[in-house]
Amino acid sequence: MRHFGHIPSAVRTGLFHQEPAEFTSDSPARTLAVALGATLYSPATRPRLADAVRKQAGRGVVSMVLCLEDSISDAEVEAGEANLVRHFADLAAGTGGDPSAGAATHLSAGTVTDADTATDLTATAADLPLLFIRVREPRQITDLVDRLGASVSLLSGFVLPKFTESRGHAFLEALTQAERTTGRRLFAMPVLESPELLHLETRAETLAGIASITDKYRDRVLALRLGVTDFCSAYGLRRSPDMTAYDIKIVANVIADVVNVLGRSDGTGFTVTGPVWEYFRPGERMFKPQLRRSPFLEGRAEDLRTALIEHDLDGLLREIELDRANGLLGKTCIHPTHVVPVHALSVVSHEEWSDAQDILRPDRDGGGVLRSAYTNKMNEVKPHRAWAERTLLRAEVFGVAKEDVGFVDLLTAGLAG
Repeated sequence: MRHFGHIPSAVRTGLFHQEPAEFTSDSPARTLAVALGATLYSPATRPRLADAVRKQAGRGVVSMVLCLEDSISDAEVEAGEANLVRHFADLAAGTGGDPSAGAATHLSAGTVTDADTATDLTATAADLPLLFIRVREPRQITDLVDRLGASVSLLSGFVLPKFTESRGHAFLEALTQAERTTGRRLFAMPVLESPELLHLETRAETLAGIASITDKYRDRVLALRLGVTDFCSAYGLRRSPDMTAYDIKIVANVIADVVNVLGRSDGTGFTVTGPVWEYFRPGERMFKPQLRRSPFLEGRAEDLRTALIEHDLDGLLREIELDRANGLLGKTCIHPTHVVPVHALSVVSHEEWSDAQDILRPDRDGGGVLRSAYTNKMNEVKPHRAWAERTLLRAEVFGVAKEDVGFVDLLTAGLAG
């Protein structure tokens, strides 16, 4: 699989100075953690789940979470587990599907439709996204890998909810047992969303405990995910589509502390992914749109700008930028329209790539300061080294845009598919 692999090769050639590299579920964990991108969640109870997975793979999704937790009711868990087992077998068999199944609204340059019958649902196992199951309890991990049988080969790991040190130990031990049973690598993605993490009086102790348990099982922890909806719930809050998570100060403070303790670049940190964007339907706006006209006018994509604003995705674009500025990478997504914007804004610009290359040149090991090749900033070799290394890893999986290609071009191409 590869990012932007759903668009024609000739189009990719026109967009990228360095095209996104291919990767598989067996790629190094460091690569996969960055490559997660927009991780699309789907309820495990979905009747045509296998078709939905194939369909989203055809639209550029490279990681999905099939959820047995908050997205379904308590009464649906048993049926959801059985549904997962059945549809994993379907995916493993590589059978075709009904092109009209699981249709979801999607965004194009100025239009929203309710079906996409052109999507090919006959993808092979090699074309499928990285698949994770979000469980409720540790016992589900071992039970599900037993029930999945041979189709467990399609599973990349489990998402662990309300993760703390005390809860995490049982989850990670169950994962270890599942690995021994299956003989294959399985990753954990803990979700940081517990009240103990949010409340100021218990935050430091909770973060220290999470740091301890994740370090103990470091080889199995692929990335840490933030449960911002649960954070807001603890105070009866909900952000509007005009606001980002960073406008909610209680939430922003928790994100900062999580990155401070668990996202360090000294080898002790993990990839921390961005919070979910909840909105995908038009609603009444209170504030002005957050997308400037000029990037879209230059690319003659005024209709695309209008469509993004109408579907409240201008707020999403701003939040993605703030995610990366605050040390987060990738994002939890609950709607297919969110995927392409996340990926378009994850591509490394030619300017970023040029700066990173200059900073990491072998003859710069001694440090020093140099003017960027774009002659618009200072690159200080030692302080900017960690940023440059992180940027080149992102460039490997998301590619480097050509010098004259901006996010509007990438967004337009990604949506056209």
